[in-house]
Amino acid sequence: QVEPVESGGGSVQAGGSLRLSCAVSEHNYCKYDMNWYRQAEGKEREFVSGIDSRGNVTYAASVKGRFTISQDNAKTTLSLQMNSLKPEDTAMYYCKFIPRAYCNGVSERYGVHYWGKGTQVTISS
Repeated sequence: QVEPVESGGGSVQAGGSLRLSCAVSEHNYCKYDMNWYRQAEGKEREFVSGIDSRGNVTYAASVKGRFTISQDNAKTTLSLQMNSLKPEDTAMYYCKFIPRAYCNGVSERYGVHYWGKGTQVTISS
């Protein structure tokens, strides 16, 4: 069982910055994707940004150019640098860990994933 733990949320004014982090517990996977999602009150959870097992990075159109995703060298911590924040960025931000293969080469079953409990980001105008 992998446990992503998010941190770094808070309240800032529009135009400000925040840096979110997601740390994962020890695991036996060597290939995995890590993504950020967010869910605003009354809305569906939506994809924000992600890094796949090959290191490919993707962003939602709404955050491209303002947010930057990164991983530490050990790939145990996922970060999201959020700049030029807008009130519409207000949401609970979640980290999603998607294992692809164990370090012994065995692939993980399709559909396995782990969510963190989220960190709240509130942007005031």
